[in-house]
Amino acid sequence: MWGMIATWRMAAEGITKGAEILKKGGCAGDAIESAIKEVEDFPYYKSVGYGGLPNEEMEVELDAAYMDGDTFDIGAVAAIKDFANPISIARSLSNEKVNCVLVGEGAEKYAHKLGFERKNMLSDRAKAHYRKRVKEVKEQELKPYIGHDTVGMVCLDASGKMVSGTSTSGLFMKRKGRVGDSPIIGSGLYVDSEVGGASATGLGEDLMKGCISYEIVRLMSEGVHPQRACELAVNKLNEKLKKRRGEAGDLSLVAMNNKGEWGVATNIEGFSFAVVVEGKDTEIYLTENINGKFVHKLATQEWLDNYMKTRMAPIEE
Repeated sequence: MWGMIATWRMAAEGITKGAEILKKGGCAGDAIESAIKEVEDFPYYKSVGYGGLPNEEMEVELDAAYMDGDTFDIGAVAAIKDFANPISIARSLSNEKVNCVLVGEGAEKYAHKLGFERKNMLSDRAKAHYRKRVKEVKEQELKPYIGHDTVGMVCLDASGKMVSGTSTSGLFMKRKGRVGDSPIIGSGLYVDSEVGGASATGLGEDLMKGCISYEIVRLMSEGVHPQRACELAVNKLNEKLKKRRGEAGDLSLVAMNNKGEWGVATNIEGFSFAVVVEGKDTEIYLTENINGKFVHKLATQEWLDNYMKTRMAPIEE
């Protein structure tokens, strides 16, 4: 059995491409890197890679992480600029025994030394989004901090190896140097091939407060189904944050165990995810929270058409 699950509709083409690798007996690491690169390279997804939304100084700072569930090898980059595929840099770092998490200038020097592709990641479209947001903040007194749709994935290959990965441009209009949960092992992602893996998207500052990806894998290690594990972890953290702090930021998690069974939970409306397992084509779902239980419904063609239409629409400044 092999399979992949990922946050958001934007990952569908990526995991479909990754599935082709898995069908041929390829490894989970190659499949997940290929899948995430597909998202990073698509200019109309404004929360990951090229075209990602910039920080308050109109710079695109990217975060990414990679974890091997067989060896627990980890690699991550944070606040890296001007490199095309941070997931590939993170995977490369997972081969290092030490110095496997690098940030800013150090991450950039490492990537340059190893010959990773340099690229100006600030697209004209992202600049337009930035100018529009600055104007809205001034005129309507809106909060600038919106947009934190990390692509997070868990992959299982036919040999039983599991891998998890993330990539994001982070919070729109974030302060220079801000890092969220995505490159933080245990929060943005975690995987153990003997159990399963999980990956998060949402408000990193709150996701990190629960080490939530690790918590889901821990629950699965006790025999809890991935769906129930996601529900327990998300509901618990959501309730705890509201009790302690009066509110909770966006929390959305996807998980898959080493049998190819999967689960999803969220505290927001309109969360979408994509999944592909052996014997089935890629499917895109919308999940709804009904009194702490989650119902996953296949996205309609109308919803899918509107999704792409919205993301590719001209920006009116």
